[in-house]
Amino acid sequence: MTERSPRIAPLTPPYEPDVEARLERRMPKNSPVPPLSLFRTLARHERLADAMEGMSRFNLGKNGPAGPTLPLRDRELVIDRVCARCGCEYEWGVHVAFFADRAGIDAAEAEATTQVGPSPTWSDRDRTLIAVVDSLHDQSDVSDELWAAFRAEWSEEQILEILVLAGWYHSIAYVANTLRVPFEPWAARFPEAAIK
Repeated sequence: MTERSPRIAPLTPPYEPDVEARLERRMPKNSPVPPLSLFRTLARHERLADAMEGMSRFNLGKNGPAGPTLPLRDRELVIDRVCARCGCEYEWGVHVAFFADRAGIDAAEAEATTQVGPSPTWSDRDRTLIAVVDSLHDQSDVSDELWAAFRAEWSEEQILEILVLAGWYHSIAYVANTLRVPFEPWAARFPEAAIK
């Protein structure tokens, strides 16, 4: 995807003190990068951004023991695949840059999230998770056969988390794509053969 002009421009520094505090709170502690373009765009509607923060904190495990039960690798595979299927290079690139190494997702596996069909880089468990995301994207449902494989690998709590996580990142993709949120200079970019 080529760089496009944002439809709603992200805020730029200097920020008002309360805006700066909110932006810092939304970033990882001691982040080496400035607040994300997406966060600076959402800051144009602080009530909405504040409302979204709770779900984001939960999904990204920022609630400590009250957070998700889903393993980091599973979470990031779901997010990467949802973003790839939605053509959301912005959010895919942020997650690959920030989380892939920590989640144990190597470069070939990250690239495979942007490809059509199963990848030899994934385990059977990973393939099931990718198939669930693809089915949700294509049919907004999961077949009985896929459900049986899904249910065999993940707990009820984790299944609920996966379903909500996939839907949440569809919403994020809608926002980032529609508003043409500017790419982060340090983020990963889609490979040439990415799903279009």
